[in-house]
Amino acid sequence: MSRQNKNIEFEEPKEESVKQFTFRSLIDGNVLTQKAVLKQAPFIVLLVLISFVSIANRNHAEKLVIKSSHLQNEVKELRSQAISTSSELMKFSRQTTVERIVHERGLELEENLEPPKKLIIEPKRSRAHEPDASGE
Repeated sequence: MSRQNKNIEFEEPKEESVKQFTFRSLIDGNVLTQKAVLKQAPFIVLLVLISFVSIANRNHAEKLVIKSSHLQNEVKELRSQAISTSSELMKFSRQTTVERIVHERGLELEENLEPPKKLIIEPKRSRAHEPDASGE
């Protein structure tokens, strides 16, 4: 007995027997306690983190595509509305339409048959450049 007790401090730890990977050990959770799996734990955590980021990025991209599609449809609708509004304004600004509306409302306005005249206003000269009344 004394032989066995005297070198207990320097004894090599016993190697765990290599356990086989079975479906039962996966279900029981015994796989998670094996050394090989524990050594790879940081890598597994990194893979899980990257997968979460990838999923979040995909969801964000899909939301942006849907929003872009809705905005493009809205732009098409607004563009067609602007075209129809401008065509209505062109219709109301025609001379014959304006004359008809004036006569319907009884405003008693008459059409000007003379062409418009351009007014030319000459700039005033400063008094320093004008000759004096005394002739100097």
